[in-house]
Amino acid sequence: MYRILIVEDDQGIADAIEAQAAAWALETRRVADYQKVMEEFAAFDPHLVLLDVALPFFNGYHWCARIRQVSKVPIIFISSAADSMNIIMAMNMGADDFIAKPFDGSVLTAKMLALLRRTYDFAGSMPVLEHRGALLHTGEGTLVYRGAEIPLTRNEYRILLTLMESKGTVVSREKLMEKLWQTDSFVDENTLSVNVGRLRKKLDAAGLRDFIETRFGVGYIVR
Repeated sequence: MYRILIVEDDQGIADAIEAQAAAWALETRRVADYQKVMEEFAAFDPHLVLLDVALPFFNGYHWCARIRQVSKVPIIFISSAADSMNIIMAMNMGADDFIAKPFDGSVLTAKMLALLRRTYDFAGSMPVLEHRGALLHTGEGTLVYRGAEIPLTRNEYRILLTLMESKGTVVSREKLMEKLWQTDSFVDENTLSVNVGRLRKKLDAAGLRDFIETRFGVGYIVR
């Protein structure tokens, strides 16, 4: 189930968004404290953010910039300030779309679903792989979980990429070694075990416990 964070202080609009999202089995959460948007963002770990421009304390552009410092999660601005200047500002700050108020709820839902599909469902052709809230950005070779980047070596990235591309399927040790063989160093059974072990420690430390399972005598799997 996709998680949608709603950063909107108009209760009527937030109610309408939640009702529309529920019809499509999307999980939503409203920001309760507009001084602690980042704390609530990190706690909920959303797949998409709906963000108003005019908010108490700090405007939506401020929070968009803060989110972009730690995450590439899709962001859609919803605002009555839909002039060219505000739309350009939103896109320059890192937004993925801008919808003017008042809006048709079905149009908003269609845009949300399309953006979610492009970002997460087409894992084989899209630059982001997602599993248990962890986002692997293949274009940059970075792993992000709950807004924090987990540093990976080249070999650790190749291992994780191969496993996440085959999510739900056991990947043999032979296939993983073939992937690592693309580097400039010799890879044997022990080298693979060491790299998997180091990767697991990093994932565990970040809160992703048991992310990689061992199937003894066969290989590894994420599911």
